[in-house]
Amino acid sequence: MIKSICILLAIAAYYDYKIWQMDVKTAFLNGHFQEEIYMDQPEGFISKHEDKKVCKLQRSIYGLKQALRSWNMCFDEAVKGYDFRQNEDEPCVYKKNSGSAVVFLVLFIDDILMFGNDIGMLTSVKLWLSKTFSMKDLGARKIPNGTFQEGFSASKDHVKVPQKDKGYVPSLRNPELLVEGYTDSYFEYDVDDRKSTFGYVFTLNGGAFSWRYCK
Repeated sequence: MIKSICILLAIAAYYDYKIWQMDVKTAFLNGHFQEEIYMDQPEGFISKHEDKKVCKLQRSIYGLKQALRSWNMCFDEAVKGYDFRQNEDEPCVYKKNSGSAVVFLVLFIDDILMFGNDIGMLTSVKLWLSKTFSMKDLGARKIPNGTFQEGFSASKDHVKVPQKDKGYVPSLRNPELLVEGYTDSYFEYDVDDRKSTFGYVFTLNGGAFSWRYCK
């Protein structure tokens, strides 16, 4: 979920974690099936004298309903075998730690974000991923507050805040991670249909990670 990434970005900024990003090439081709699946022979590649036959798939391919699920199961099995632990509430977030060193790994379809406080551990995880799957190091990544370079530290010191607004940015004052929630409603706000409005926002050290507005 996007809110999980927002939460980890806020945590990374607070603890001065490094943030790296990688992409899995042809991710869906890594999956294996639990059931038998057949397909028509592709047009233009029909075997001579065997045009009545179909193909039995040995691996996942793009376009199948099962492709995303089979890739996710393949990735899950691999990272757990490398001592990552899966988050119970967010299945695509994993954590690995050794002493004070920690790495969070986030899978978003075929993109991987790594958050961590130890360059050596991050490097070893990246090398392992590259050996396990065909990977591409995406390097710089643009975000609303700037651009992440390779090994960039997401620190609150990088946030530029106008002098007049500094009193309204909780992340510049909080001594610890702080979750805050705000909600408001307006009864029969719309004069035409007499419908009410409602909204809420939750922030982690000033960074919004969950919000909703409805009528």
